[in-house]
Amino acid sequence: MTPTVILTILVLYFAVLIGISRFVSRKDSSNSAFFSANKNSKWYLVAFGMIGTALSGVTFISVPGEVGAPSGEQFKYFQFVLGNAVGFIITATVLLPLYYRLQLVSIYEYFEKRLGFYSYKTAAAIFLVSRTIGSAFRLYLVVIVFQRFVFDAFGIPFALTGIISLALIYAYTYKSGLKAIIITDTLQTFFLVSSVILTIIFICSSLDLNAIEAFETVKNSSYSKIFFWEDFMGSKFHFAKQFLGGMFVTIAMTGLDQDLMQKNLSCATIKDAQKNMFTFTGIFVLINIFFLGVGALLYIYADANGVQVPADLITGKPRTDLLFPEIAFHHLALLPAVVFLLGLIAATFATTDSALTALTTSFCIDFLGMDKPENVHKPKNIKVRKMVHFVFCLIMFGVIVLFNAINDASVVSMIFRIASYTYGPLLGLFTFGIFFKSRTVHDQWVPLICLTAPFITLLISNYSATFLNGYVFDNELIIVNAGITVLLLLAISKKLTKTVFETNEI
Repeated sequence: MTPTVILTILVLYFAVLIGISRFVSRKDSSNSAFFSANKNSKWYLVAFGMIGTALSGVTFISVPGEVGAPSGEQFKYFQFVLGNAVGFIITATVLLPLYYRLQLVSIYEYFEKRLGFYSYKTAAAIFLVSRTIGSAFRLYLVVIVFQRFVFDAFGIPFALTGIISLALIYAYTYKSGLKAIIITDTLQTFFLVSSVILTIIFICSSLDLNAIEAFETVKNSSYSKIFFWEDFMGSKFHFAKQFLGGMFVTIAMTGLDQDLMQKNLSCATIKDAQKNMFTFTGIFVLINIFFLGVGALLYIYADANGVQVPADLITGKPRTDLLFPEIAFHHLALLPAVVFLLGLIAATFATTDSALTALTTSFCIDFLGMDKPENVHKPKNIKVRKMVHFVFCLIMFGVIVLFNAINDASVVSMIFRIASYTYGPLLGLFTFGIFFKSRTVHDQWVPLICLTAPFITLLISNYSATFLNGYVFDNELIIVNAGITVLLLLAISKKLTKTVFETNEI
């Protein structure tokens, strides 16, 4: 498929999204529609649309690529996914009832009620930093694909490709925000799911395999090992590390994250929001099985047809993230290439548009107080909200350019590694707030605690092999970070008086 064809499909795709956004916003472009979709979203649309938000272009490209990585990852990611599923269930049964009972727009308002001003602002700031970095990394991976397979042919530099991508997202999100995204993400998830299934069909056809033969081929290949029980101390792949890491990363990156929770809170009732989460969890697990299957089939196809893993243009090292687009664009027919492209676009922009809306919501609510009674009806709020949305686009662009200059690692691994440090204090704050209801903290010390805990965690991670008998941390590092945060919060805590504790509803 030529760069011109790819570019044409991109333009048509975004024309549809912008058209949907304009249609949705023509009657209501208010802050209420932007922040919470007026609290009338259909749970089944939210559940289906959240698939695209949760998976992203990282899952679409990097997860299949890692199946055949030199480090021997195979299907070890599914251990992490099983932990994710448990984390989603905990989020639905523990956190969602709390958020609905308090009638929150930004979930970090909980801390203002529970611990105080500085705790509230610290939690919101942690989210802003964490989500900006994580979403920029996700978008970065796909910008690289567009750059290599499309924009290099037109002599367009990487930085301009990043600007174009973010400008397109801004064009269909700045007016209606969440109200439009509920609909556009449903459409994008449809493209994503269809792309995965059709890609499997196309590759199987190219290998002359039917469904049963494909299953047996993957099962008997060297890529299909799921559970890793060997070397608990020294291996990052051990089941316990992956499962626990997946569970707590999900609680932090979903249950304590304004992005995905904002969609849940747009449902009319807690019952609808929980139906959404349970449905989403089942689909999420199934889709990840398909992604891993795609990864195995890609490497089997590459081995059979002499396809090499493309090299990174900066480091010269094989880059597994690029194997999927390499085969889709250069080795399959036009229709499979188009299907892959639509899936990639959908996976990427369903995540980024949602993140930009959540970042704007959090800043406007948590730092500008737009939900306060005295501010709700100020005429300039909509103009300010649009400006905040634009500024976050610029910040995300800066992170993408920076990451392009320094990165030589798999993006999926990098995202979850950074999440262990940035989301750990947030997980610790919620843990303290929920499980130590009889205590509060010296609020002004909380920002320092949330900076100290990740630093201590970094030291533990760097020297764990030396001081912990060879133990090597992976995604479960977030548990250590959260635990240190809780211990430090307990150290600066004080017992609530009986009267305050008895009237404390949170």
